[in-house]
Amino acid sequence: MKKSLFFIFYCLFLSVQFISAQAKKTAQTPKTIVIENADFSDVDQVNVPDALLLTGNVKVNHDGVVLTCNKAYFFQKENYLKAFGNVQLVQGDTLFLNSKYAEYSGNAKKAFATGNAVLTSPDATLQTDTINFDRNVQEAFYNTKGTIVNKDNTLVSKSGKYFVKEKKFQFLTEVTITNPKYVIKSNHLDYYSNSGHTYLLGPSTITSKANYIYTEKGFYDTKKNLAHFLRKSYIKYDDRRIEGDSLFYNRNTEFASATRNVKITDSINKGIVKGHYAELYKLKDSMFVTKRAVAINLVENDSVYIHGQKLMVTGKEGERILRAYKNVRFYKTDMSGKCDSIHSDSKIALTKLIGNPILWNGENQITGDVMHLIGDNKTRKIDSLKVLNNTFVLSKDTLGTGFNQVKGLNLFGKFRDGKLHDVDVIKNTEVIYYMRNDTNELIGINKNVSSKINMILENNAIETITFFNKVDGDIFPEDELPENARKLRGMKWRGDERIKSKDDIFTAEENEENDKLIKQGKDEEEKGKNIPLKVRKETLNYDKKNPAAKTDTKAKSK
Repeated sequence: MKKSLFFIFYCLFLSVQFISAQAKKTAQTPKTIVIENADFSDVDQVNVPDALLLTGNVKVNHDGVVLTCNKAYFFQKENYLKAFGNVQLVQGDTLFLNSKYAEYSGNAKKAFATGNAVLTSPDATLQTDTINFDRNVQEAFYNTKGTIVNKDNTLVSKSGKYFVKEKKFQFLTEVTITNPKYVIKSNHLDYYSNSGHTYLLGPSTITSKANYIYTEKGFYDTKKNLAHFLRKSYIKYDDRRIEGDSLFYNRNTEFASATRNVKITDSINKGIVKGHYAELYKLKDSMFVTKRAVAINLVENDSVYIHGQKLMVTGKEGERILRAYKNVRFYKTDMSGKCDSIHSDSKIALTKLIGNPILWNGENQITGDVMHLIGDNKTRKIDSLKVLNNTFVLSKDTLGTGFNQVKGLNLFGKFRDGKLHDVDVIKNTEVIYYMRNDTNELIGINKNVSSKINMILENNAIETITFFNKVDGDIFPEDELPENARKLRGMKWRGDERIKSKDDIFTAEENEENDKLIKQGKDEEEKGKNIPLKVRKETLNYDKKNPAAKTDTKAKSK
């Protein structure tokens, strides 16, 4: 009984194996090309051995593909077809391959078309000399100059591939996309014909009347005219160039934003604005920069650095206004300062320091309610300084522990060679001044009041001081003027706040954040990624349903 059961199970096992093998064999057996029509058929063993000659309205079918032509040679043993004249291969109702001559293998499921070959899909048409089509992987490729037409876009390349399922063209050699508004050139470009999405995966340029764009990794929506660029990217206008680790661009509104390591260069005025986030509105002639923002401008062969939590630049060339907001700091070799905000108008060459301004000119500390720095547009030099209300000029005595002090209502100063030289302090002026002879011995302490004071400065130090009208005071020997009488009311020395270098315009917290952002950018570059700090909603979810697209760009949004 046991032997019988064993024999039955053994037979069942063999049957299953046999059926499986037969099914596998059937699945692997290629389908035969079926001749559906031909006006005339013949054989010619001399000229075309082992072939069936088909002539006139030839139509064959193979596994869902229909091929028509004027004449064909059908090699039945090889399941192979050669087609001549008005050849058309149709797959479903979406893919059409036309040519003068074609070959088709039923076993390999591959087609070869040459002679004015045209591949047509609902979204695009490819014209070239020769096209190869592999039905197994649904890919067409060509190595001869090809032209692809897709509504407003025309693509020309030396070679390329077309992925039928993804409706994607891939180019790995010279390719040019021509649009009425711009021209894209690249050596590695993926183009989705249905969506118009373009992925630039190597050194690429986009040229238009409005600007010139360079990128080595980016995305461009040719239908919506939206773009997202990564890796060594920049947008160049006639007068400005914006670059950063990540760029977003909207051609419809001429709007661009940049994140991390942002640099905007003014090619005409030779000015630079840096930060880690920026937005530029070209049509409105405006931009703003945040995250360790700094504006660098050339004045008298020296650079002026202006930093604020937010910088704004508005207006056309020659009429531009720079605004800096919140905890503004600035530095120039002989001058530095702080205030709540800055308003600088290039047209009238006037820079206003607004809200608790303080200015260091050499060793002199200057404060007042409002400060104006006035320039000369012709020479591009600082011409004069105005301090309005509650003026206070303060500096340490060169050798002692005391302070030279000048107090008054307003101050008017003139610059010479970039340095404050001639200074008038007017109305209710008070002075405490440590007088020294040529050998720097203290002669006495001058303390007086007057209606006006004039100071001549050499190398940012007081050389002479002159008092005008209603002078009341005296020169006191050091031991006759008590310590509490050596300070004018309102005196406050703020030397520990002085900005002594361009690096001092940033706080320790800002420097720490900057180091983190730069390290983050380097780490992402090493990993082959470059995730922007802020991805605008317009760039989110593009080709989200297309895994191939996301794999190509390796750019993720979060």
